[in-house]
Amino acid sequence: MDTKKVAVLGLGVEGKNAIKSLKKRGYRIYASDKNRIDFKDEEVEVDLGKHDINKILSCDFVVISPSMWNTKLASLIKKKKKVICDVFNKHKSIYTIGVTGTNGKTTTSLMIYEILKNSKKNVLIGGNAGGGFEGYTELILEANEGNYEYMVIEICDMTLDFVDDCFDLDMVVVTNIGEDHLNYHKTLENFRRKLKKFLKNKIAILNSKDPNLVKLAKELDNYIFYDEYDVPLFGRFNKLNAGAAAAAAKFLGIDPKIISHTLKNFKLPKGRLKHYNINNKHIIIGKTDNKTALEAVLNEMKFDAMFIGTPRRNEYWRFKILDVAYKSSPKLIVLFPGLEDTVDMAKKRLEKLGFKNVVTVKTIDEIVKMFEFVLEKYEKIFIGGNGQKKINKIQDILEAKFVQYQ
Repeated sequence: MDTKKVAVLGLGVEGKNAIKSLKKRGYRIYASDKNRIDFKDEEVEVDLGKHDINKILSCDFVVISPSMWNTKLASLIKKKKKVICDVFNKHKSIYTIGVTGTNGKTTTSLMIYEILKNSKKNVLIGGNAGGGFEGYTELILEANEGNYEYMVIEICDMTLDFVDDCFDLDMVVVTNIGEDHLNYHKTLENFRRKLKKFLKNKIAILNSKDPNLVKLAKELDNYIFYDEYDVPLFGRFNKLNAGAAAAAAKFLGIDPKIISHTLKNFKLPKGRLKHYNINNKHIIIGKTDNKTALEAVLNEMKFDAMFIGTPRRNEYWRFKILDVAYKSSPKLIVLFPGLEDTVDMAKKRLEKLGFKNVVTVKTIDEIVKMFEFVLEKYEKIFIGGNGQKKINKIQDILEAKFVQYQ
């Protein structure tokens, strides 16, 4: 077992996932975060409120959180050639397909992965821990341990600089540019500029229906537009996800029959938007944590009742999903804590808009009981918003209770 010591800087989702990946491989770990967060692990040496540069540089290599990638501390470590993606570099020789954008990244990544796997290719998938994968560190370590022909990476749009430096991407699929992570991008135009830089010297597979990407394409040298691909999944957005996967696979020379068979039989991952037929009523469940995502769903169907998970207190742009819900004129909106208990803030926003029929619930049990009550009364019900883990649990419970599924 390898007893080398590794420093992990930043204990957000990616940092915590990196620790899991390193621990299971037997590494000794020093971890630090500039904030005094709630983090305890008896197997890890931890500094909270500071980064100890002497401890960091004494380690064999360093995992840097993508959010710290452009800091002075990160620059110092990069100069020392101690970053994990410099110490391990086999992953850079694998043909790598990145998938980024605001919505649809996980579904599109998995579609590409399934097509390549069904084509008997040795393919690895992973990346963005916020999307349900095990994080970039796990992907780097696994890629360097195995023998892969292809690697598919889900890329969070806030980690473009990190990914560009740590991986050697050959192709990038961009699903859309929408209103999310505005604390980071500030404006959609800034997001577009960052994508332009990121896509330089790569093959870009772009959504032909997204006006921001159509505009971006005029400034790129090597791009392919994709359109919808007919699949038996709910929503035009899933047909576009399938179109992205088909375009990427076609460029790679994959047999069209394999592409078609894979996409026609593709099953959506947990937490993504699914259509259920329960007692001959339409139920849509899945994460829709930003304005653009919810608008895409409401373009397909309007709902009598909407269950919406609330965002974190400081994620002001995500509260816009309430405005979108209100404009669709549901008869009832049920609020539940998604990423944080901000139901009172959300209720006040809806009431300020003039919507009065708002119910708040707190626990999973309360959500399920309210759903059963609403099911007796309404024909079309939506459950989504923020809080993927909670939405996953709701999906599991409803799938166990009700058998007819589309």
